[in-house]
Amino acid sequence: MGDNYLWDGSGEPDPEVGRLERLLTQFRSERPAPEFPERKYSEKGWRRPLRWTEALRPYWVRRLAVVVATAVVLVGVWLALHRAKPVGTAPPGWQVASLAGAPRIGASRIGNTGRFRVGQVLETDAASRASISVGEIGQVEVEVSTRLRLVEARDSRGRLALDRGTIRAAIWAPPGQFIVDTPSAVAVDLGCAYTLTVDDSGAGLVRTTLGWVGFRLDGRESFIPAGAVCATRPGIGPGTPYFDDASEPFRLALAKLDFDREGPELQETQLRLVLSEARPRDVLTLWHLLTRLGRRDRARVYDRLAALVPPPTGVTRDGVLGGDRQMLDRWWNRLGLGDTSLWRTFERSWPQDSK
Repeated sequence: MGDNYLWDGSGEPDPEVGRLERLLTQFRSERPAPEFPERKYSEKGWRRPLRWTEALRPYWVRRLAVVVATAVVLVGVWLALHRAKPVGTAPPGWQVASLAGAPRIGASRIGNTGRFRVGQVLETDAASRASISVGEIGQVEVEVSTRLRLVEARDSRGRLALDRGTIRAAIWAPPGQFIVDTPSAVAVDLGCAYTLTVDDSGAGLVRTTLGWVGFRLDGRESFIPAGAVCATRPGIGPGTPYFDDASEPFRLALAKLDFDREGPELQETQLRLVLSEARPRDVLTLWHLLTRLGRRDRARVYDRLAALVPPPTGVTRDGVLGGDRQMLDRWWNRLGLGDTSLWRTFERSWPQDSK
């Protein structure tokens, strides 16, 4: 057999080739042979020309990538906005329980428990009491005849507004995280337990049983340690703190000194009574008076305080009477009432509207 048969079918085939040809006949296809594209040589070697769909492929890939990236960004923005402002969700709030009678949130009576939400008002009548779980930071008991508003509610931070009545707060959060507004001052927790009362005129009284409470309004500040009391009045702000075991003449004269608009002679009489009744424990009160009186009266307070607890080295009469904060703080640290650096640190975390 010649080789031509294998290439062009001419001549006689080899018997074995003929046998294989007959066996493979059943798999014969009637389709024409495929045409392969012409290959061309370039600097990168032999390459076939691209079809038009292949030539446009990079363009569409780029366009599609831009569309997909834009869609991803838009979906991310939409999710962020809807997560930050959930549609249809209720305002944050705290759990409240009825302790006696029929306390109400708005017009609704609280059953065994309820939810006190930001913007709502909780009220008790003369026979009702309630308890509020202040997120993760404490507990507040609401006494009879009280009206209370929820201003801010988070797990680790909260703010109430006491319009009238009495609350008892026990707070174990870091200082400055629990605040109560009253008509005449802002009470800032410094890690404490205390009772706060506001009467119908807006006058208030805070009594600290553990830790410290800060009472502030427009830069006028009082620091009230455990066992001490501080009153506050609308239009004036917090008065001068005093220990609750102070003599009655001392307490009455101090209240008139703080809040009564008497003439200079009567004011001098009240100050004389305060200074004469002051015990060593009453240095708390005298120290606060150093920043609340005229210079001549401050000089008298300085002399009485110095007689009870001499100022430390470097603290001068002129400096104290001039209101030098560092000298006042150094003298406070000598009084046995704690270290001022503790509250000065806390002050920096207080909300601006409480300062």
